[in-house]
Amino acid sequence: MALTVQRPKLSLIERSYLPALLGGLWITIRHFMDSVFGKTKVTMQYPEQKWDSALPEWYRGAPTLVKDEHDRERCVACQLCEFICPPRAITIKPGEIPGGRQWSKVEKYPEKFDIDMIRCIYCGLCEEVCPEQAIFLRKDYSITGLTRAEMVHDKQKLYELGGVMNGLVHKWNEKK
Repeated sequence: MALTVQRPKLSLIERSYLPALLGGLWITIRHFMDSVFGKTKVTMQYPEQKWDSALPEWYRGAPTLVKDEHDRERCVACQLCEFICPPRAITIKPGEIPGGRQWSKVEKYPEKFDIDMIRCIYCGLCEEVCPEQAIFLRKDYSITGLTRAEMVHDKQKLYELGGVMNGLVHKWNEKK
C-alpha cells in the first residue's frame, strides 16, 4: 500500500527561494569574515606544520612489521594477511625452520615479505587478521618514493619502520 505525503503549501516568498538564497549567502560571508580576521585557520603550511599531534586514535597509516623485545620475528608466515588483502598488496614467501633447532616447532618464517605501498589501501584488515600481532599500522601519512620500486617495502624496510612491540608472542611461547 502506497503512502502519500502531502507537500506543505509554500508562501510566495518561499516559492521564490529568496530566504534560502540569502541564508546561504550569509553563511558564505560569515566564513569569509572569520578567515579574514583570523578567527579560523583554513590552510596548514604542510612541510613546517604537520598533523602528527592532531591525528585521531583510529587513524590507519602504513602497515609495518614488528619484532618482539628479544629481536625475534613475530611473523609466522601464515599468509592470512596476504589472503585477506583486497588489492593484493602483500606478498609472502614462507620458509621452513630447519629441524633440530630450538624453535623448529614453529615450522615457518617469512623468507620474503613485501608490501606494495602504491597498491595498499590502508584498510587495516592485515592488522586485524594477524594471529601473532606481527603487522601494525603506524601513524604515518607521508609515504613517498621517487620510483615504483622504492614504494615496494621489503621485509628489512618493514622491520626498520615497525620497530619493537612488547607483549606475548604465541610463536615463542614454550608451553605451546
